[in-house]
Amino acid sequence: MAVWAVVFILFVAFVGVPTSDPLVAFGWLWLATIAWRNYRPWREHLIFLRDWLPVVLLLVFYNVSRGSADKLFDPHVQFMIDADEKMFGWLTGGRIPTIWLQQHLYDAGHVPWWEVVTTLVYISHFLAVPTVAVVLWVRSRGLSYRFMRRWIFLSMAGLVTYFLYPAAPPWWASEHGYLGEPVQRFSSRGFDVLGLHSAGNTLNGLQVEQSNPVAAMPSLHTAYAMMAVAFFLPMVRKRWWPLLLAYPLAMTFTLVYTGEHYVADVLVGWIYVGLTFLVVGLAERWWARRHPIS
Repeated sequence: MAVWAVVFILFVAFVGVPTSDPLVAFGWLWLATIAWRNYRPWREHLIFLRDWLPVVLLLVFYNVSRGSADKLFDPHVQFMIDADEKMFGWLTGGRIPTIWLQQHLYDAGHVPWWEVVTTLVYISHFLAVPTVAVVLWVRSRGLSYRFMRRWIFLSMAGLVTYFLYPAAPPWWASEHGYLGEPVQRFSSRGFDVLGLHSAGNTLNGLQVEQSNPVAAMPSLHTAYAMMAVAFFLPMVRKRWWPLLLAYPLAMTFTLVYTGEHYVADVLVGWIYVGLTFLVVGLAERWWARRHPIS
């Protein structure tokens, strides 16, 4: 594991965080399972490929399709602006929270310490859920399959929504003149403080070249974070809930502050998580009744 960690850190430093290609990300995770259980025979290590290949192919399909989700309808812009202004205008002087936060915290000439935190929180989106799924797979495959079913359902529900309701984030609305005040997009600035310039460039390139700029509703960044936490809430004591919920709340602050999402996007993402757990849970119970374990 020490060897794996050193090589992975070098990869991130010189190439970047493996965010653009699910095959690369899961290749690293597979190597981690081999390093962690290096005493197991190769036949057991190959079971990982059997279990995870369908999941990875679905995520590749998601990545490819998401970039074309704005081809059917024009992007929606005003609804999210109005929603955020109505919810928070009494506190922000009539502005959306993104503009208010950037006016109070953002400095174009200086990267404060909290942007290192927001960058790390933002980039965790690409690794947290796959890592949780793989750790569960190592510990309990039955539990990991439950987690993966919710993950895939949530991803596909988000993808369908992107096609039917393309929605623009705050930075896009500002660039196209929908907001009266500027909104900066700077989710990768914290890498400069850490000296990981290649990682920041990789993330910036991914955002410009491969992502869909109007796939903001729902926010799957926050939805994934909430899903990863909500899955474990019934399994831990309630005194640990605030610590677990701090992660999706930190992701929410990060996305709103850096101009990536409106609060409305986040709330819809949380609703999608609730619907995912409801639908998948009902389907699992129906399947269990139809196929009882003898």
